[in-house]
Amino acid sequence: MTELPRTPVAPYDRAASLAMWADYCAAHPEAVHDEPEPVLDQFGDHAALADELLDLVLHGPKRATAALVLEFAAAGDPLPRVGSHWVVHDGAGRPRAVLRTVELRLGVAESVDEAFAWDEGESDRTRESWLREHRGYWERTCPALGVPWDEGHEVVFERFRVVWPPEVADRP
Repeated sequence: MTELPRTPVAPYDRAASLAMWADYCAAHPEAVHDEPEPVLDQFGDHAALADELLDLVLHGPKRATAALVLEFAAAGDPLPRVGSHWVVHDGAGRPRAVLRTVELRLGVAESVDEAFAWDEGESDRTRESWLREHRGYWERTCPALGVPWDEGHEVVFERFRVVWPPEVADRP
């Protein structure tokens, strides 16, 4: 990934996020029967990275993501579960899509395989670039969690589908 300016992500537009969620729920009530509200989130740790990665979701190959278990704990968020949804935001805090988790695995960074690196859709999509980019990201972001990056940290490997809005949703 190219070095991008590190302007923080703007606060999420909660009203717009919940309106997007309501539209999705109205169109797909069978998919959300036990989920009153989705998680609100973004990719990356700054606005430019959030936009770059979101673009890979909306117009490109990104159908996977990875986060440290520590990141969920620090935010007070539960780990995702298969079938759960999240509204993903751009760097300006605008909701852009609803994603649905379709596969999860816990492991250390070293356990990433070529298929997951490919599905994450970043850089040259190889395992080597995945390890390099993610280690760099976690080396940069772990201090804000109060810990140094450690190869033993558990990683949540998550695959997802884009389910809303219809014009960018993955076809079943």
